[in-house]
Amino acid sequence: MEVEVKLRLPDAGAHRLVTNILAPFHVKTHRQENHFFDGSAAELSALRAVLRLRFSDKDPRCVVTLKAKAVLVDGVSRVEEDEEDLDPSIGRDCAAEPAKLSAVESRVVRRAREEFGALGFVGLGGFGNVRQVYEWKGLKLEVDETDFGFGTLYEIECESENPEDAKKLLEEFLKDHGINYSYSEKSKFAIFRSGKLP
Repeated sequence: MEVEVKLRLPDAGAHRLVTNILAPFHVKTHRQENHFFDGSAAELSALRAVLRLRFSDKDPRCVVTLKAKAVLVDGVSRVEEDEEDLDPSIGRDCAAEPAKLSAVESRVVRRAREEFGALGFVGLGGFGNVRQVYEWKGLKLEVDETDFGFGTLYEIECESENPEDAKKLLEEFLKDHGINYSYSEKSKFAIFRSGKLP
């Protein structure tokens, strides 16, 4: 179970302010490309699940992820998540031709077929994300700028075993610096599927 605090920033100005203040704690920046898939008869979405291929930094890395039963309440997301690395050339082939996922030798893809009943796969599209990573006060913060094509979302994510403590620390940080924020109410995938920013 992945548990994350998710706080939405209202605009590019707030995002810039956060990244400027956190600059001394910057670890790395990832440029991510996300592609999403459902079963050919919507088997995954019927069970509140989705399969994702993520390419990072234009390097030869691809991660296949199965996410299921996501719940987002008061800025804290809980989701069942299983992921593993996938050969990037195979990942690129599957992004271009989603039906090829059915033949991929992958524990995660096998789970999508066997546990969720996906007989084949269809592509749902995707979006790009620039993720800046910071190590701050014992937390790993991910500050995202997500381009959906129909708008840009700015968000802070923080995976934590103690989400309420992490959320409190983040909220104090934002308030101390006069930065507006709100609790994220939808996952990036849900926003993408809706076709509009919340």
